[in-house]
Amino acid sequence: MQKTTTEHCPVCRSAAIDQSVDIRDVPIYCNVLWPSRQQATAARTGDITIGYCRDCGHVFNRSFDPALMDYTEAYENSLHYSSVFNDYAESLASRLCEKYDLHEKNIIEIGCGKGDFLSMLCARGNNRGFGFDKSYDAERFDAEGSGSITFVQDFYGEKYAHYDADLLVCRHVLEHIEQPQAFLLEIRRLLEERPHAAVYFEVPNALYTLKDMGIWDLIYEHCGYFSEHSLRRVFELAGFDVQESGESFGGQFLYVEATPGARQDAMASVNPDADLQRLHQYFSRFEDAYHAKVNEWRRRLQGLRSEQKRTVIWGGGSKGITFLNIMAATGAVDFVVDLNPNKQGLFVPGTGQRVVAPAELQKLRPDHVIVMNSIYADEISDTLRTLGLDTEVSCV
Repeated sequence: MQKTTTEHCPVCRSAAIDQSVDIRDVPIYCNVLWPSRQQATAARTGDITIGYCRDCGHVFNRSFDPALMDYTEAYENSLHYSSVFNDYAESLASRLCEKYDLHEKNIIEIGCGKGDFLSMLCARGNNRGFGFDKSYDAERFDAEGSGSITFVQDFYGEKYAHYDADLLVCRHVLEHIEQPQAFLLEIRRLLEERPHAAVYFEVPNALYTLKDMGIWDLIYEHCGYFSEHSLRRVFELAGFDVQESGESFGGQFLYVEATPGARQDAMASVNPDADLQRLHQYFSRFEDAYHAKVNEWRRRLQGLRSEQKRTVIWGGGSKGITFLNIMAATGAVDFVVDLNPNKQGLFVPGTGQRVVAPAELQKLRPDHVIVMNSIYADEISDTLRTLGLDTEVSCV
């Protein structure tokens, strides 16, 4: 049974909520692929009802039901097979190690995935790492050169309060948490005896979705989409002193750096500033812009199909799976290409395309490749040239 619609902002508890796009029957997991087409097309679905808080600028799924979610080793969202993303992660790890003098220190990562980023942080300064993630897979971890790391296949919480931290990292997790303020309050409480600790959080940027029309990032797994305003606000309300915040990864991500501070009134009002007013304007235009972009791509795919052009998309992550399910009626996309070998050979939830390795394109000979994230466009074009393919390429 679908959960009732949320009436209050999960960041600031305001009831000043506007509603926008309604997206029905999307896969509840974009980052869980399936071993057969039959299983993939029968994957469970949910609804997305986009709400917007006028007081803090937070965007969230009013129809989200946390009871549907259960993260296991099957959850696969590693981007570290891309040199573009890996360069970004390496640069971030170097910056954090330098800024916080991370040498022989303790680092906790909440939502460490398969351990890639935590390994970077530990290897740089001979640090001690403690990674928490329900989807951690020990068979995937390469311990060589990674420093001293303990992995816990569980959610971080009270029973792990004895783990010390000089830096607590949490990247691309907060958007999966239905009640982010409560989550951060718990972390703040666990850091009570560690006032020296710093925290670094990273999330998708709602402004990239609203302003730059990164609409394929609207997925069921993400119950919340933070603006910089709402991200700073939720940390302040949870008792952190925000030291720095901003955009990264070509504006697609937001980050915040903070330290334990004094708790503020959780019902305190937010005074809209110029940035928040601009966010209001983007949201007010979003529904029309969303449908215009969807319709544009439906026309383009129908055109490719009528021209009998074999079309594939490059990117078997959130953007690609969302795009395929929204565009399902066109039937124009034959395969999905992804660098991640743990996705290859599996099938896309909802629409059932098979995920293939780039090398398979030499046999498939696509006429058109649709790149799901333009930040990887040069990397993908270089790969196509290396494969000897002179293929049309477009970006969503």
